[in-house]
Amino acid sequence: MKTPSHHKGRGAVTNPDGRYNDWRHEAIDDGWGTDDGRPAPQTEVSLEHPRTIIARNQSPDIPFDRSINAYRGCEHGCIYCYARPTHAWLGLSPGLDFETRLTAKPDAATLLRRELQAPGYHPSPIALGANTDPYQPIERRYQITRQVLEILSEHNHPCTITTKSALVERDLDLLTSMAERRLVWVHLSVTTLRPEIARRLEPRASAPHRRLQAVTLLREARIPVSVMVAPVIPVLTDPELEKILEAAAVAGAMSANYMLVRLPLEVSDLFEDWLRTHFPDMAAHVMNRIRDSRGGSTNDPRFGHRMRGEGVFAELIAQRFRIAARRLNLDRPLPPLDCNRFRGQPRQLSLW
Repeated sequence: MKTPSHHKGRGAVTNPDGRYNDWRHEAIDDGWGTDDGRPAPQTEVSLEHPRTIIARNQSPDIPFDRSINAYRGCEHGCIYCYARPTHAWLGLSPGLDFETRLTAKPDAATLLRRELQAPGYHPSPIALGANTDPYQPIERRYQITRQVLEILSEHNHPCTITTKSALVERDLDLLTSMAERRLVWVHLSVTTLRPEIARRLEPRASAPHRRLQAVTLLREARIPVSVMVAPVIPVLTDPELEKILEAAAVAGAMSANYMLVRLPLEVSDLFEDWLRTHFPDMAAHVMNRIRDSRGGSTNDPRFGHRMRGEGVFAELIAQRFRIAARRLNLDRPLPPLDCNRFRGQPRQLSLW
């Protein structure tokens, strides 16, 4: 079998066929070398025109019941991303395809306006970034996230944003106005403070220090902001847990949370191939610790278990987080969002 190869600026080192495909390809090394001469994959963006834009969920361990995903796939290329398997629905690979063959939804703002103005709509915070990052690099070109925020602001509709990108600073004008009306929270995800790990783990996401700078800028604008230590990867990044929380507190974060890495479906093999390519000496150790925290598997999909894991190592992470967050005053909740300001259907002007 051909040895996985790494492309600069990309996360996955393989591109397996999607699980719904009718065929499977296998790369073979015939002894003449592993370089097949193909250039590094470039980003391709297709346009999608869905009929609705607000996605609903009933997951009991997720603190929101609706979300908006402006894009399918994510150019950040985070190798651990739990959204990778969703690319199989498009007949594409959860590997390199997920980070190079993307889909944008240019009608998102128009659809959102229509759904917010529908009779009987009841507001509840909408999550941006629940699946793929709303501020991934192609947002600079398409600006769909900004258009969505404009509609939410116009209707006084609350939202939460989760991102690994300092591009969120671009929308400071909108976010400041929304924060004054208690309509927005921002969560910056920080996985590691070490650039040498981050550039391999999350190759096209903002550098760790830039995310922390974004935290500072948002707080200076009085926008509620928290830091998500997500995901915590045993052996590879878990030693940094306390240092990340300390950096978050210095940057001005109001709160913090964490998630233990989970590797659903194809993500498990993709992640292990990535480990053996970049960190071969610790690959077995990392995978064993993940399995120790997931009942012998690399993923536990049960509600109430999938975010935190279980077992001795998972409990140790939970204790370390609780102690550090309490010491740094990061165990406070963010101020509540206000759903009472919502304006749905525009008011009809009287003819008399």
